[in-house]
Amino acid sequence: MKPLFKLAAISLIILTQGCTSLGNEGKQSATMGQLVIAEPMPVNYKSEIALARLTEVIQRAEITDLQKAQLYYDRGVIFDSVGLRSLARLDFNRALRLKPDLVDAYNFLGIHFTQLQEFNQAYDSFDSALDLAPEHDYAYLNRGIALYYGGRPGLAKDDFATFHQKQTNDPYRLIWLYLAEQKVDQEKALANLKAKADLIHDDTWAKQIIYLYLDELPQSQFIDQLTDNIQSNKELTDRLCEAYFYLGKYSQIHGHPNVAANYFKLALSTNVYEFVEHRYAKLELELMREKIAGKAAPVN
Repeated sequence: MKPLFKLAAISLIILTQGCTSLGNEGKQSATMGQLVIAEPMPVNYKSEIALARLTEVIQRAEITDLQKAQLYYDRGVIFDSVGLRSLARLDFNRALRLKPDLVDAYNFLGIHFTQLQEFNQAYDSFDSALDLAPEHDYAYLNRGIALYYGGRPGLAKDDFATFHQKQTNDPYRLIWLYLAEQKVDQEKALANLKAKADLIHDDTWAKQIIYLYLDELPQSQFIDQLTDNIQSNKELTDRLCEAYFYLGKYSQIHGHPNVAANYFKLALSTNVYEFVEHRYAKLELELMREKIAGKAAPVN
């Protein structure tokens, strides 16, 4: 028998910040009142031990530059996985100085530049990765995300389409393709989402996100099903990180920015740092704040 754990499923009344009406957004807020909350994931002690050992080897061992480059990269990956982004970037840059053809280091740097809204540098990093490894699947995904947040949805959907074609039964690839396509043509994006959804097995949990986006699954029912087949707090935090991010995008698309912001905050609260959804929940919030600040700025 697998160990049981206590789901922190609570009735939580979340007050949307700055909500000025009790219309559709008020209804969305009411839906948020029945949420599943997980205990945030702590830093894995194995990651702390690995960081200490890698640092000791880098500082003390007699190794070649190529070996040191790989160690810097490996340490950077662990720094990234525990949310220490600045330290990770330092190590990825150190690795590339010693081994300029380290493809995965370019890919990680591109992700970090995207999070920092340094989009031109992000494009350059992903281009470098793809020049060195044209079949690097995730460089297409990550460049697509950079283009999406950089305000180039037409180019983003091309990269997402390439990424999707490599594994058409992956729901996440289809969701990101839809997010870019709906910025270009909402009606066509929904039609494509519905057609391509047939390629995804019904037993795949993330297909529920697609049903949500197609308005074939009520938001309240989507939330009620979040704990289905969950056996550990780790599984729960992983699922909630994904679910709340995509609920945020769903609310955003339907014109409920305050509710979207709260969902993005819930995704961040899981501490699943290495997930795409956690990375870009923070960026979503930053972009929303910048948009509000821009509207509030005086007109000269």
